[in-house]
Amino acid sequence: MIEIVDERNIAEAARVHSIAWQESHRAFCTADFIALHTVERQQTYIADKIKNGSRFFLLKSIAVVSVAGSLIEDLYVLPAEQNKGFGSALLRYAVSQCTEKPTLWILENNTAAARLYRRFGFEQTGRRKAITDRLDEIEFALEGTGAKK
Repeated sequence: MIEIVDERNIAEAARVHSIAWQESHRAFCTADFIALHTVERQQTYIADKIKNGSRFFLLKSIAVVSVAGSLIEDLYVLPAEQNKGFGSALLRYAVSQCTEKPTLWILENNTAAARLYRRFGFEQTGRRKAITDRLDEIEFALEGTGAKK
């Protein structure tokens, strides 16, 4: 079941986000930076995103995603639950929530995410944003789609 994140379940969404974010960044971030991404910090992060217009969704206390207009962000699945279809289900749902052509940004070194998004028809747009002097984010867009609502 996919539910919108609000005051009832924000702590659970933050737990999922924290665990999955830490694991996904462990290979290329310092231990100190990883440790900053506590459940409490991620709860504040989610609350701020919601306050600024994003809609956050939680799937079975296993995965989270946010959608702001047609920008999909924060798709994270608990490590033990990856490769079981939860990320795909949440991505399909997020796409259905977009008002125009869905777009998203991923770290250029996140080959697993790139593979998932390409399977769904997302293509690199060529746009990049520098995150550090050695790491960029790259934009993907779902080609061949128009307004969903």
